[in-house]
Amino acid sequence: MKKYKKLISFALASSLAVSLLAGCGKAADGGSTSSGGDVFKIGGIGPITGDNAEYGMAVQNAAQLAVDEINAQGGINGYQIEFKFEDDETDAEKAVNAYNTLKDWGMQMLAGTVTSGCCVAVAEKTVADNMFQITPSGSSVDCVKHDNAFRVCFSDPNQGMASAQYIGENGLASKVAVIYNSSDIYSSGIYETFAAEANNQPFTIVSAEAFTADSKTDFSVQLQKAKDAGAELIFLPIYYSEAALILSQSATLNYAPSFFGCDGLDGLLGVENFDTSLAEGVMLLTPFAADAQDELTQNFVKAYKEKFGNTPNQFAADAYDAIYAIKMAAEDAKLTPDMDVSQMCEAMKASIVKITLNGLTGTGMTWEPSGEPNKEPKAVKIVSGAYTSM
Repeated sequence: MKKYKKLISFALASSLAVSLLAGCGKAADGGSTSSGGDVFKIGGIGPITGDNAEYGMAVQNAAQLAVDEINAQGGINGYQIEFKFEDDETDAEKAVNAYNTLKDWGMQMLAGTVTSGCCVAVAEKTVADNMFQITPSGSSVDCVKHDNAFRVCFSDPNQGMASAQYIGENGLASKVAVIYNSSDIYSSGIYETFAAEANNQPFTIVSAEAFTADSKTDFSVQLQKAKDAGAELIFLPIYYSEAALILSQSATLNYAPSFFGCDGLDGLLGVENFDTSLAEGVMLLTPFAADAQDELTQNFVKAYKEKFGNTPNQFAADAYDAIYAIKMAAEDAKLTPDMDVSQMCEAMKASIVKITLNGLTGTGMTWEPSGEPNKEPKAVKIVSGAYTSM
Protein backbone atom coordinates (compact mmCIF):
# COMPACT_ATOMS: atom_id res chain seq x y z
CA MET A 1 0.00 0.00 0.00
CA LYS A 2 1.23 3.49 -0.75
CA LYS A 3 2.88 5.17 2.20
CA TYR A 4 2.70 8.95 2.52
CA LYS A 5 5.65 11.22 3.27
CA LYS A 6 6.59 11.41 6.91
CA LEU A 7 6.03 14.62 8.86
CA ILE A 8 8.05 15.93 11.80
CA SER A 9 9.44 13.00 13.81
CA PHE A 10 9.44 12.57 17.56
CA ALA A 11 10.85 9.69 19.57
CA LEU A 12 8.38 7.38 21.29
CA ALA A 13 9.40 6.43 24.79
CA SER A 14 8.99 2.68 25.04
CA SER A 15 10.23 1.58 28.43
CA LEU A 16 7.73 -0.75 30.01
CA ALA A 17 7.44 0.38 33.62
CA VAL A 18 4.05 -1.09 34.37
CA SER A 19 1.99 -0.52 37.49
CA LEU A 20 -1.06 -2.43 38.65
CA LEU A 21 -3.90 -2.55 36.15
CA ALA A 22 -7.46 -1.77 37.14
CA GLY A 23 -9.85 -4.70 37.30
CA CYS A 24 -12.42 -5.38 34.61
CA GLY A 25 -16.17 -5.33 34.86
CA LYS A 26 -19.33 -4.15 33.18
CA ALA A 27 -17.87 -0.67 33.55
CA ALA A 28 -14.26 -0.16 34.61
CA ASP A 29 -14.91 2.10 37.60
CA GLY A 30 -11.43 1.83 39.09
CA GLY A 31 -9.27 3.00 36.24
CA SER A 32 -5.83 4.49 36.68
CA THR A 33 -5.84 7.29 39.21
CA SER A 34 -3.30 9.65 40.70
CA SER A 35 -3.26 11.09 44.19
CA GLY A 36 -3.75 14.83 44.42
CA GLY A 37 -3.33 17.64 41.92
CA ASP A 38 -4.80 18.13 38.50
CA VAL A 39 -4.95 15.20 36.12
CA PHE A 40 -5.79 14.53 32.48
CA LYS A 41 -8.96 12.45 32.20
CA ILE A 42 -9.08 10.13 29.19
CA GLY A 43 -12.11 7.95 28.55
CA GLY A 44 -12.57 4.77 26.56
CA ILE A 45 -15.67 3.01 25.21
CA GLY A 46 -16.08 -0.48 23.77
CA PRO A 47 -17.61 -3.93 24.26
CA ILE A 48 -16.31 -5.77 27.31
CA THR A 49 -19.39 -8.00 27.37
CA GLY A 50 -21.26 -9.59 24.47
CA ASP A 51 -20.20 -11.03 21.11
CA ASN A 52 -17.26 -8.66 20.55
CA ALA A 53 -15.92 -8.58 24.10
CA GLU A 54 -12.53 -9.83 22.94
CA TYR A 55 -12.03 -6.55 21.08
CA GLY A 56 -13.12 -4.30 23.92
CA MET A 57 -11.13 -6.15 26.56
CA ALA A 58 -8.00 -5.95 24.42
CA VAL A 59 -8.46 -2.20 23.94
CA GLN A 60 -9.21 -1.59 27.61
CA ASN A 61 -6.24 -3.62 28.79
CA ALA A 62 -3.68 -2.18 26.39
CA ALA A 63 -4.84 1.40 26.87
CA GLN A 64 -4.51 1.00 30.62
CA LEU A 65 -1.08 -0.56 30.14
CA ALA A 66 0.03 2.52 28.17
CA VAL A 67 -1.48 4.89 30.73
CA ASP A 68 0.35 3.14 33.57
CA GLU A 69 3.64 3.35 31.67
CA ILE A 70 3.19 7.03 30.92
CA ASN A 71 2.28 7.81 34.52
CA ALA A 72 5.36 5.92 35.72
CA GLN A 73 7.46 8.03 33.35
CA GLY A 74 6.07 11.30 34.73
CA GLY A 75 2.77 11.65 32.88
CA ILE A 76 1.94 14.22 30.20
CA ASN A 77 3.70 17.54 30.68
CA GLY A 78 4.24 16.59 34.31
CA TYR A 79 0.58 15.70 34.97
CA GLN A 80 -0.75 12.21 35.64
CA ILE A 81 -3.54 10.53 33.63
CA GLU A 82 -6.77 9.02 34.89
CA PHE A 83 -8.33 6.45 32.54
CA LYS A 84 -11.89 5.12 32.69
CA PHE A 85 -13.45 2.60 30.32
CA GLU A 86 -17.18 2.03 29.80
CA ASP A 87 -18.91 -1.00 28.24
CA ASP A 88 -21.17 -0.42 25.20
CA GLU A 89 -21.93 -4.09 24.37
CA THR A 90 -21.51 -3.15 20.67
CA ASP A 91 -24.75 -1.20 20.86
CA ALA A 92 -24.85 2.38 19.52
CA GLU A 93 -27.41 3.63 22.03
CA LYS A 94 -25.43 2.17 24.92
CA ALA A 95 -22.28 3.72 23.49
CA VAL A 96 -23.91 7.16 23.64
CA ASN A 97 -25.01 6.46 27.21
CA ALA A 98 -21.43 5.45 28.03
CA TYR A 99 -20.19 8.72 26.53
CA ASN A 100 -22.57 10.71 28.72
CA THR A 101 -21.39 8.77 31.77
CA LEU A 102 -17.79 9.61 30.96
CA LYS A 103 -18.67 13.27 30.41
CA ASP A 104 -20.22 13.36 33.88
CA TRP A 105 -16.99 11.85 35.19
CA GLY A 106 -15.04 14.73 33.63
CA MET A 107 -13.58 13.15 30.48
CA GLN A 108 -11.42 15.56 28.46
CA MET A 109 -10.44 13.29 25.55
CA LEU A 110 -11.85 10.02 24.19
CA ALA A 111 -9.85 6.98 23.07
CA GLY A 112 -12.74 5.18 21.40
CA THR A 113 -14.97 3.74 20.50
CA VAL A 114 -13.88 0.25 19.51
CA THR A 115 -16.43 -0.77 16.85
CA SER A 116 -17.56 1.28 13.85
CA GLY A 117 -21.30 1.58 14.44
CA CYS A 118 -20.81 2.75 18.02
CA CYS A 119 -18.00 5.06 16.98
CA VAL A 120 -20.16 6.79 14.35
CA ALA A 121 -22.90 7.40 16.93
CA VAL A 122 -20.51 8.77 19.55
CA ALA A 123 -18.67 10.92 16.98
CA GLU A 124 -21.83 13.00 16.64
CA LYS A 125 -21.60 13.74 20.35
CA THR A 126 -17.88 14.53 20.45
CA VAL A 127 -18.14 16.98 17.54
CA ALA A 128 -21.02 18.76 19.26
CA ASP A 129 -18.86 19.09 22.39
CA ASN A 130 -15.68 19.79 20.35
CA MET A 131 -13.88 17.01 22.23
CA PHE A 132 -10.78 15.36 20.77
CA GLN A 133 -11.45 11.75 19.78
CA ILE A 134 -9.12 9.07 18.48
CA THR A 135 -10.54 5.61 17.83
CA PRO A 136 -8.17 2.65 17.97
CA SER A 137 -10.26 0.49 15.66
CA GLY A 138 -13.38 2.22 14.32
CA SER A 139 -12.77 1.72 10.61
CA SER A 140 -15.93 3.08 8.96
CA VAL A 141 -15.37 6.19 6.86
CA ASP A 142 -17.89 8.08 8.98
CA CYS A 143 -15.95 7.45 12.19
CA VAL A 144 -13.65 10.35 11.29
CA LYS A 145 -15.89 12.52 9.12
CA HIS A 146 -15.62 15.39 11.64
CA ASP A 147 -12.40 17.35 12.13
CA ASN A 148 -12.10 16.49 15.83
CA ALA A 149 -11.89 12.73 15.14
CA PHE A 150 -8.85 10.62 14.21
CA ARG A 151 -8.11 6.91 14.05
CA VAL A 152 -5.19 4.48 14.43
CA CYS A 153 -6.52 1.64 12.28
CA PHE A 154 -6.99 1.60 8.52
CA SER A 155 -10.35 2.67 7.11
CA ASP A 156 -12.70 0.09 5.60
CA PRO A 157 -11.94 1.24 2.02
CA ASN A 158 -8.21 0.93 2.65
CA GLN A 159 -8.63 -2.55 4.12
CA GLY A 160 -10.71 -3.74 1.17
CA MET A 161 -8.32 -2.35 -1.42
CA ALA A 162 -5.21 -3.58 0.37
CA SER A 163 -6.69 -7.08 0.78
CA ALA A 164 -7.47 -7.38 -2.94
CA GLN A 165 -4.00 -6.13 -3.82
CA TYR A 166 -2.32 -8.54 -1.42
CA ILE A 167 -4.25 -11.54 -2.74
CA GLY A 168 -3.57 -10.56 -6.34
CA GLU A 169 0.06 -9.52 -6.01
CA ASN A 170 0.95 -12.66 -4.07
CA GLY A 171 -0.99 -15.02 -6.36
CA LEU A 172 -3.00 -16.54 -3.52
CA ALA A 173 -5.90 -17.61 -5.76
CA SER A 174 -7.40 -17.22 -9.21
CA LYS A 175 -11.01 -17.81 -8.08
CA VAL A 176 -12.21 -15.97 -4.97
CA ALA A 177 -15.51 -16.08 -3.09
CA VAL A 178 -16.71 -13.49 -0.58
CA ILE A 179 -19.00 -13.95 2.41
CA TYR A 180 -19.93 -10.63 4.05
CA ASN A 181 -22.47 -9.05 6.40
CA SER A 182 -24.64 -6.68 4.39
CA SER A 183 -26.23 -5.27 7.56
CA ASP A 184 -22.88 -4.15 9.00
CA ILE A 185 -21.11 -0.98 7.79
CA TYR A 186 -17.69 -2.45 8.57
CA SER A 187 -18.23 -5.59 6.51
CA SER A 188 -20.13 -4.07 3.60
CA GLY A 189 -17.70 -1.16 3.36
CA ILE A 190 -14.71 -3.45 3.03
CA TYR A 191 -16.52 -5.67 0.54
CA GLU A 192 -17.38 -2.76 -1.77
CA THR A 193 -13.80 -1.58 -2.18
CA PHE A 194 -12.50 -5.15 -2.35
CA ALA A 195 -14.86 -5.89 -5.24
CA ALA A 196 -13.88 -2.70 -7.05
CA GLU A 197 -10.15 -3.35 -6.71
CA ALA A 198 -10.59 -7.00 -7.76
CA ASN A 199 -11.20 -5.69 -11.28
CA ASN A 200 -7.55 -4.61 -11.33
CA GLN A 201 -6.18 -7.89 -9.99
CA PRO A 202 -5.45 -11.31 -11.58
CA PHE A 203 -8.29 -13.11 -9.86
CA THR A 204 -12.05 -13.37 -10.34
CA ILE A 205 -14.78 -13.09 -7.71
CA VAL A 206 -16.83 -16.17 -8.55
CA SER A 207 -19.30 -15.89 -5.66
CA ALA A 208 -20.30 -13.03 -3.37
CA GLU A 209 -22.90 -13.98 -0.78
CA ALA A 210 -24.27 -11.83 2.01
CA PHE A 211 -25.80 -12.53 5.39
CA THR A 212 -27.38 -10.20 7.95
CA ALA A 213 -27.45 -9.80 11.70
CA ASP A 214 -30.63 -11.90 11.71
CA SER A 215 -29.09 -14.78 9.73
CA LYS A 216 -25.57 -15.25 11.04
CA THR A 217 -25.62 -18.82 12.31
CA ASP A 218 -26.08 -20.98 9.21
CA PHE A 219 -23.65 -20.37 6.34
CA SER A 220 -24.21 -23.62 4.46
CA VAL A 221 -25.81 -21.89 1.45
CA GLN A 222 -23.00 -19.36 1.07
CA LEU A 223 -20.33 -22.04 1.45
CA GLN A 224 -22.01 -24.40 -1.01
CA LYS A 225 -22.18 -21.64 -3.65
CA ALA A 226 -18.49 -20.89 -3.15
CA LYS A 227 -17.65 -24.58 -3.42
CA ASP A 228 -19.77 -25.07 -6.56
CA ALA A 229 -18.09 -22.04 -8.16
CA GLY A 230 -14.65 -23.56 -7.57
CA ALA A 231 -13.43 -20.83 -5.21
CA GLU A 232 -9.90 -21.55 -3.99
CA LEU A 233 -10.00 -18.74 -1.43
CA ILE A 234 -12.84 -17.16 0.56
CA PHE A 235 -12.49 -13.54 1.60
CA LEU A 236 -14.15 -12.86 4.97
CA PRO A 237 -14.50 -9.12 5.77
CA ILE A 238 -16.39 -10.04 8.95
CA TYR A 239 -15.90 -10.47 12.68
CA TYR A 240 -14.30 -13.48 14.33
CA SER A 241 -17.46 -14.94 15.89
CA GLU A 242 -19.13 -15.49 12.50
CA ALA A 243 -15.81 -16.56 10.97
CA ALA A 244 -15.51 -19.37 13.54
CA LEU A 245 -18.89 -20.71 12.44
CA ILE A 246 -17.95 -20.50 8.77
CA LEU A 247 -14.72 -22.43 9.32
CA SER A 248 -16.56 -25.11 11.31
CA GLN A 249 -19.32 -25.47 8.73
CA SER A 250 -16.84 -25.51 5.85
CA ALA A 251 -15.14 -28.50 7.46
CA THR A 252 -18.51 -30.24 7.77
CA LEU A 253 -18.98 -29.78 4.01
CA ASN A 254 -15.49 -31.23 3.37
CA TYR A 255 -14.60 -27.94 1.70
CA ALA A 256 -11.11 -26.65 2.45
CA PRO A 257 -10.38 -23.39 0.62
CA SER A 258 -7.93 -20.80 1.92
CA PHE A 259 -9.46 -18.07 4.07
CA PHE A 260 -8.37 -14.43 4.10
CA GLY A 261 -9.77 -11.65 6.28
CA CYS A 262 -9.10 -8.25 7.80
CA ASP A 263 -8.71 -6.99 11.37
CA GLY A 264 -12.17 -8.29 12.30
CA LEU A 265 -10.79 -11.84 12.29
CA ASP A 266 -8.31 -10.94 15.02
CA GLY A 267 -9.76 -12.78 18.02
CA LEU A 268 -10.59 -15.98 16.15
CA LEU A 269 -8.28 -18.09 18.28
CA GLY A 270 -10.06 -17.00 21.44
CA VAL A 271 -13.60 -18.05 20.47
CA GLU A 272 -15.08 -20.28 23.15
CA ASN A 273 -15.48 -23.97 22.16
CA PHE A 274 -13.94 -23.32 18.74
CA ASP A 275 -11.58 -25.97 17.38
CA THR A 276 -8.58 -23.75 16.65
CA SER A 277 -7.05 -26.39 14.37
CA LEU A 278 -9.68 -25.33 11.82
CA ALA A 279 -8.02 -21.89 11.72
CA GLU A 280 -4.70 -23.29 10.54
CA GLY A 281 -3.54 -21.31 7.53
CA VAL A 282 -6.12 -18.49 7.90
CA MET A 283 -4.61 -15.21 6.68
CA LEU A 284 -5.54 -11.71 7.73
CA LEU A 285 -4.39 -8.22 6.92
CA THR A 286 -3.31 -6.45 10.08
CA PRO A 287 -0.81 -3.75 11.04
CA PHE A 288 0.42 -5.77 14.04
CA ALA A 289 2.13 -9.14 14.37
CA ALA A 290 2.82 -10.32 17.91
CA ASP A 291 5.82 -12.37 16.77
CA ALA A 292 7.64 -9.37 15.28
CA GLN A 293 11.22 -9.14 16.50
CA ASP A 294 11.53 -5.40 17.10
CA GLU A 295 12.17 -4.34 20.68
CA LEU A 296 8.94 -2.36 21.13
CA THR A 297 6.74 -5.28 20.06
CA GLN A 298 8.66 -7.81 22.14
CA ASN A 299 8.49 -5.65 25.26
CA PHE A 300 4.79 -4.94 24.76
CA VAL A 301 3.90 -8.60 24.21
CA LYS A 302 5.94 -9.65 27.25
CA ALA A 303 4.29 -7.08 29.52
CA TYR A 304 0.80 -7.85 28.19
CA LYS A 305 1.23 -11.60 28.64
CA GLU A 306 2.55 -11.15 32.17
CA LYS A 307 -0.41 -8.95 33.10
CA PHE A 308 -3.27 -10.71 31.31
CA GLY A 309 -2.04 -14.22 30.52
CA ASN A 310 -2.64 -14.12 26.77
CA THR A 311 -1.12 -12.73 23.59
CA PRO A 312 -2.26 -9.23 22.59
CA ASN A 313 -4.08 -8.82 19.29
CA GLN A 314 -4.17 -5.96 16.81
CA PHE A 315 -6.92 -4.18 18.76
CA ALA A 316 -4.65 -4.07 21.79
CA ALA A 317 -1.80 -2.70 19.70
CA ASP A 318 -4.06 -0.05 18.17
CA ALA A 319 -5.19 1.08 21.62
CA TYR A 320 -1.64 1.23 22.95
CA ASP A 321 -0.64 3.40 20.00
CA ALA A 322 -3.72 5.61 20.47
CA ILE A 323 -2.71 6.49 24.03
CA TYR A 324 0.86 7.26 22.99
CA ALA A 325 -0.43 9.38 20.10
CA ILE A 326 -2.47 11.37 22.63
CA LYS A 327 0.64 11.76 24.80
CA MET A 328 2.82 12.99 21.93
CA ALA A 329 0.24 15.40 20.56
CA ALA A 330 -0.61 16.73 24.03
CA GLU A 331 3.05 17.34 24.77
CA ASP A 332 3.57 19.07 21.43
CA ALA A 333 0.50 21.24 22.18
CA LYS A 334 1.73 21.91 25.73
CA LEU A 335 -1.64 20.98 27.19
CA THR A 336 -2.46 21.42 30.86
CA PRO A 337 -5.44 19.83 32.65
CA ASP A 338 -6.98 23.21 33.49
CA MET A 339 -7.75 23.87 29.80
CA ASP A 340 -11.35 23.31 28.81
CA VAL A 341 -12.35 20.45 26.48
CA SER A 342 -12.71 22.67 23.41
CA GLN A 343 -9.34 24.36 23.95
CA MET A 344 -7.70 20.95 24.25
CA CYS A 345 -9.40 19.74 21.09
CA GLU A 346 -8.26 22.70 19.00
CA ALA A 347 -4.69 22.31 20.23
CA MET A 348 -4.70 18.54 19.66
CA LYS A 349 -6.03 18.89 16.10
CA ALA A 350 -3.13 21.17 15.26
CA SER A 351 -0.52 18.97 16.93
CA ILE A 352 -1.46 15.44 15.90
CA VAL A 353 -0.81 16.23 12.22
CA LYS A 354 2.76 17.24 13.12
CA ILE A 355 3.87 14.21 15.10
CA THR A 356 5.38 10.95 13.87
CA LEU A 357 4.78 7.90 16.03
CA ASN A 358 7.05 4.87 15.90
CA GLY A 359 4.41 2.58 17.30
CA LEU A 360 3.37 -1.04 17.45
CA THR A 361 1.17 -0.78 14.36
CA GLY A 362 3.49 1.28 12.22
CA THR A 363 6.92 2.85 12.11
CA GLY A 364 6.83 6.49 11.05
CA MET A 365 3.04 6.70 11.53
CA THR A 366 1.58 10.11 10.76
CA TRP A 367 -1.92 11.57 10.56
CA GLU A 368 -3.74 13.58 7.93
CA PRO A 369 -6.11 16.44 8.87
CA SER A 370 -8.85 14.10 7.59
CA GLY A 371 -8.15 11.86 10.59
CA GLU A 372 -6.62 9.04 8.55
CA PRO A 373 -3.29 7.45 9.53
CA ASN A 374 -0.43 6.81 7.15
CA LYS A 375 1.35 3.49 7.72
CA GLU A 376 2.20 0.23 6.00
CA PRO A 377 -0.14 -2.79 6.24
CA LYS A 378 1.11 -6.23 7.24
CA ALA A 379 -0.32 -9.70 6.79
CA VAL A 380 -0.21 -12.64 9.20
CA LYS A 381 -1.07 -16.32 8.95
CA ILE A 382 -2.26 -18.60 11.73
CA VAL A 383 0.33 -21.36 12.12
CA SER A 384 0.20 -23.92 14.93
CA GLY A 385 -2.31 -21.81 16.85
CA ALA A 386 -0.39 -18.52 16.66
CA TYR A 387 -0.17 -15.49 14.38
CA THR A 388 2.94 -15.59 12.20
CA SER A 389 4.19 -12.79 9.97
CA MET A 390 3.88 -13.42 6.24
